[in-house]
Amino acid sequence: MISEDFEKRLRFLIEADKMKNVLRQTLIADGSRRETDAEHSWHFALMAMTLIDHAREKDKIDLDRVIKMALVHDLVEVYAGDTFCYDEKANLNKADREKAAADRLFGLLPEEQGKEYRSLWEEFDAKATPDAAYAAAIDRLQPLINNHLTDAHTWKKGRVRAEQVRERMEPVKEAMDGEAAALADWIIRQGIQKGHLI
Repeated sequence: MISEDFEKRLRFLIEADKMKNVLRQTLIADGSRRETDAEHSWHFALMAMTLIDHAREKDKIDLDRVIKMALVHDLVEVYAGDTFCYDEKANLNKADREKAAADRLFGLLPEEQGKEYRSLWEEFDAKATPDAAYAAAIDRLQPLINNHLTDAHTWKKGRVRAEQVRERMEPVKEAMDGEAAALADWIIRQGIQKGHLI
């Protein structure tokens, strides 16, 4: 017989497995198909580990917490779905949809664990701590790179404006060093030159 806590954790993990079916707008780097939320979260975690030396406040960052944020930051999309970051209309009710999804999903866990995961998710969204600021920067940089490698697939599909992308990349400039910011700027300039950004 398993304990109630163990059963709750299993139920949560079975629900979290649905992330493997949540399709994002971003293509995987080879352009062959859309990326899933689970793949994005894994790549985000790997990038956070690999690029930590390029964080502005490296000495203040707890990489283990950043990796936890990578793993939980999009879990709510199991219920709320993926919202294209440049879709202004869909973003109007995103916060409400995601809050309801967080209540439902993190509520499956034993209370203390549910509070921990919810707290990490909220901290990530707020971007107010060094951990969350770095995590947000990586979360923005990952799809930017994939979009560049796939001939600006998401920008062309969404008729995205250059100023939207610049605004979206602000966390990269704030939380990462000049090399990461320069890469983001270069990709944006390439998008403009090739006519992929309005």
